[in-house]
Amino acid sequence: MKLTHYLSCLVFVAGIGLLAGHASAQTSDSPYKVLDMTQVMGTGGIDYVYADNDGRRVYVPRGTQTYVFDLDTHKLIGAITNISGHGVAIDSESHHGFSSSRSGGIGMFDTESMQKIKSIEVQGRPDGILFEPLTKRVYVFSHEAPNATVIDPKDGSIVGTIDLGGSPEQAQSDGQGKLYIDLEDKDSIAVLDVKTLKLIATYSLAGKGGGPGGLGLDAKNHILFAMCHDPATCVILSADDGKILDTLPIGNGTDGGGFNPNTMEAFSSQGDGTLTIIKENSPTSFEVEQTVQTKAGCKTSSLDSKNNRIVLICTERMPATAAAPDAAAGGDQGRGRRGGRNGPGMLDLIIVGR
Repeated sequence: MKLTHYLSCLVFVAGIGLLAGHASAQTSDSPYKVLDMTQVMGTGGIDYVYADNDGRRVYVPRGTQTYVFDLDTHKLIGAITNISGHGVAIDSESHHGFSSSRSGGIGMFDTESMQKIKSIEVQGRPDGILFEPLTKRVYVFSHEAPNATVIDPKDGSIVGTIDLGGSPEQAQSDGQGKLYIDLEDKDSIAVLDVKTLKLIATYSLAGKGGGPGGLGLDAKNHILFAMCHDPATCVILSADDGKILDTLPIGNGTDGGGFNPNTMEAFSSQGDGTLTIIKENSPTSFEVEQTVQTKAGCKTSSLDSKNNRIVLICTERMPATAAAPDAAAGGDQGRGRRGGRNGPGMLDLIIVGR
């Protein structure tokens, strides 16, 4: 190869590398937006949405069934009948799923056949639910004592119950033995030892935010993001000792949130039709990066960690059964009001990403 031709090739390849790097930078810095939406007709209220990143599915309990979508194509796969409630947790090893319900017990199902296995009677008023990866157990959170019921996902047996001292909403595991649960009525974060099933600490939000409904956790840097209703604030605190690090404004009516370690961003979904993205610049520096317009009522969310996308849900009533003016404007977004609109209409599965 001639030297001049060789040098030309080097310049060409280097140029491509620079362009690729620039394109990558543009992608990572580009704003979040609604990328896709799937609509399914149905009846009944909704609460939580759960993205199963291992099984690549999305679960949405509504009415008397739980809808199952493909997490990559966003298409409806089917529905699990006689299984509904508030939220879903999945154990990938046993291929067992669980749906929390305040009536009829916890629904246990097979994720492969999408068939119900049995109902598990749980005391209290079950609401949130979580699979804890270290102990490989399912936690059901109730608004009345016992506040947490722990289930072995292999056979659905109850391992134990825990009094958290308040009404739990969302929880996050650090994967190292601690479980953090926001207590909506106590304006605090409960810290649980998952090995001993003991409450080991309670972090007060110190009046910086009230009624936490969503929770994010940066497990690497030990930072919690408590998404609060009143005022509409994200309270950022140390997961080690509860020290408050910062507060940032969010939208109205939060009922879900999380943290994406791939992008170092926390997020909060709000019933007023906004999604707040918070950037963690460093363990001591945080800022509201973007407020994304979604749809009224989209107050819960889940993370697609493979594609760095956020999954949200809401419902739209049919015109003949239009909601009252306050509900049509997102009036079901307030503190303590659950389930959304119950009439027939569209379920919207919304995907937000870059």
